[in-house]
Amino acid sequence: MNLPLAGIVVVELGHSVAAPALGQILGDLGAEVVKVEKPEGDDARKWGPPFLDGAAATFQAINRNKRSVVCELRDAAQRGRLVDFIVREADVVLQNLRPGQVEELGLGARALLALEPALVYCNVGAFGARGPLADRPGYDPLMQAFGGIMSVVGEEGRPPVRVGPSIVDQGTALWGAIGILAALYRRRQSNDSGKGGVVDVSLFETAAAWMAMHAAQYLGSGEIPLRHGSGAPGIAPYKAYRTKDGNLVVAAGNDSLFKKFSSVLLHDEWSRDARFATNPDRVMNAQALYAMIDKEMATRSNAEWIVALDAAGVPCAPVQNVAQMLEHEQMKALGLLQAVPGSSQPLIGLPISFDGERPLPRSASPTLGQHTSEVLGT
Repeated sequence: MNLPLAGIVVVELGHSVAAPALGQILGDLGAEVVKVEKPEGDDARKWGPPFLDGAAATFQAINRNKRSVVCELRDAAQRGRLVDFIVREADVVLQNLRPGQVEELGLGARALLALEPALVYCNVGAFGARGPLADRPGYDPLMQAFGGIMSVVGEEGRPPVRVGPSIVDQGTALWGAIGILAALYRRRQSNDSGKGGVVDVSLFETAAAWMAMHAAQYLGSGEIPLRHGSGAPGIAPYKAYRTKDGNLVVAAGNDSLFKKFSSVLLHDEWSRDARFATNPDRVMNAQALYAMIDKEMATRSNAEWIVALDAAGVPCAPVQNVAQMLEHEQMKALGLLQAVPGSSQPLIGLPISFDGERPLPRSASPTLGQHTSEVLGT
């Protein structure tokens, strides 16, 4: 297929998760991504076990479709060759180095845009480009804490819980990709000789954005949002239930679905009970409602409930582990688990299709410095 970013050259001054995940998104969309690494390599190469094909499995998951260049950024000669490559070849630079480091090295947006005004430069920061914490570093769990996410994850009375996937890092990668694509589009539409510009995204801004609905609920009520386990504030019934052989999430998020759910549970009278007549009523009386539902859900297996709920049109899903998710027929039908050239194992691919076709990986994650001579001539 004709990949939409074919011909775009990206230089990734990135490490860990957020910037590499952003670089991979652009690479999956067809861009040529040059990953610049320190001599000892991206720290994520060592984030294991498990290891896959010579690097941590985590690293392999977010660094395909790239070329690796080793460059000692504090060496003026090596840095100069990198700058020459950027000015000569690059459309995009993205970076998530320690705050202030790229400016110290002459690799910041102002310096590079002075040399090549058409460049799109993306800063992937921690706390954001301005403010009293702008110079502090940050990582996904810190931002899940600082951004309020941990305050609403888990169950009341228990210690704070981090969301398992690195949603702040990966979410920032998505916002970075959106910003870069918008800047490239603006450059193409520009009337001033294709001027580029600066895109700023950060882990804190992403974490705060994930909290948008909780923030709105707080601003509207003045009440601090609580932890709801597998449930959600403002909707009931809407959570996981223990069954005979597992756990099943049921999302009966409106009055019609609650009526159907009550019928499947053989308690039609619940939908006529004044305590549960509307969603606000059910939220106010959620503790009583859930106690009743929990008792009924424990009487049958996941499979039995899924058949009954599907027949009634009530949305539900079993709580699956990673193996069950990967082996499910829906996963296979979508072809989301893809063979990667040069990799001994398949990996989850880009969750986007164009005209019904998903882009295929072109290459596995590079070995450290695999393309240094090819790119920088050293």
